[in-house]
Amino acid sequence: MKLLNLITLGCAKNIVDSEHLAARCEARGYRVVFDSNRTDVDVVVINTCGFIGDAKVESIDTILRAARLRQEGKIKQLYVIGCLSQRYADDLRTEIPEVDDFFGARSLDEIIERLGADQSAECGVQRLLSTPKHYAYLKIAEGCNWRCGYCAIPLIRGKHISVPMPQLLEEARQLAAKGVRELIVIAQDTTYYGIDLYGERRLAQLLEELCRIDGIEWIRLHYAYPTDFPQDVIEVMAREPKICNYIDIPLQHISDNQLAKMHRRHTKSDALALIARLRKAIPDIAIRTTLLVGYPDESEQDFRELQEFVAEQRFERLGVFTYSEEEGTYSAEQLTDNIPQEVKEQRADAIMRQQSEISRELNAKRAGSVQRVIIDRREGDYYIGRSQYDSPEVDEEILIDAAERRLLRGRFYDVRITAYDDYDLYGEVVDTKQCKKR
Repeated sequence: MKLLNLITLGCAKNIVDSEHLAARCEARGYRVVFDSNRTDVDVVVINTCGFIGDAKVESIDTILRAARLRQEGKIKQLYVIGCLSQRYADDLRTEIPEVDDFFGARSLDEIIERLGADQSAECGVQRLLSTPKHYAYLKIAEGCNWRCGYCAIPLIRGKHISVPMPQLLEEARQLAAKGVRELIVIAQDTTYYGIDLYGERRLAQLLEELCRIDGIEWIRLHYAYPTDFPQDVIEVMAREPKICNYIDIPLQHISDNQLAKMHRRHTKSDALALIARLRKAIPDIAIRTTLLVGYPDESEQDFRELQEFVAEQRFERLGVFTYSEEEGTYSAEQLTDNIPQEVKEQRADAIMRQQSEISRELNAKRAGSVQRVIIDRREGDYYIGRSQYDSPEVDEEILIDAAERRLLRGRFYDVRITAYDDYDLYGEVVDTKQCKKR
């Protein structure tokens, strides 16, 4: 039995690809581990990210470490797949000859064949989870049609291709049978789901069907592009209790000047109207967004407008990235990267200082409330859990003193919030019978 180490870098979409590959390999007799530090293996497959500069550096460093082990004979085979390989396979073959072969993000069938993994259609919905067994990502589409000015994803992943709904539902049922209680729905743009297959957006229908699967208790929606956001999605989120009061909408900026240069295809007024619609329909919703600062020609006025927007909207969750030029994109070919890196970082820091204060104030309002919490893990003296308002890896966590009682990973508990800081909460488990209806 060959031991295969599958190292996944980058986003959750890569995690899903790796888990599908792992299941196919396991079906053909491989023993699969997900461990970036393990060296006593026969085969290493690195699933890379090539989205932004820092991700490229991490991917190349990981490949180089594995290449040294391959050269020393400590591993027998080394393969590289994913976004970095899709963009730079020819250069990588020349620079790192120790790698046995490179496969792109759209070449899963080729690496499956090379490894002698299971190629049957029946195996296509199977997953070997690398996440904790109680939550999983469900990737509902590949690629993107929007072609934002700064984004290389359409160049890497191609056009938007939806996964047929029956296939997704069968995959979700299998995940539920394995103990998954939380599904995190992802794609480059989840709201575009179905338009290529059915001639119309079908995300709302998909969410309704997922809600009917026994065992799934939470459904969480990520990466919802704001342009032409479907009203029926808001309606199904408002009425279905399994769908978390949470959404990830990457707005990127609010200045119409910057939005136009980014080719975002929506305006400031469009974004404000969408936020208002969501908060009216789901008053308790937690909105996560990401912002991009330092894009070409971002003026001080543009940035002040962004700061005012953050102060006014008081997003529950927010992240900031600094612009990095990606070859092949509109921004790289048609615009000048004219904001100094120091200014980019200063602007990102300023936004995050704002958000830190907002987050602390919002957390203070949660003190004394009782939240339904799922336990992810134990770290030292605390169990680490999350509420419906928090996605794994990227959002706040709720810490519960492990000395009080034994808690089980993947189980739900009612937790009273007793303390808080900027980005985390502290709580204690309460007797369910004593909890008031929330």
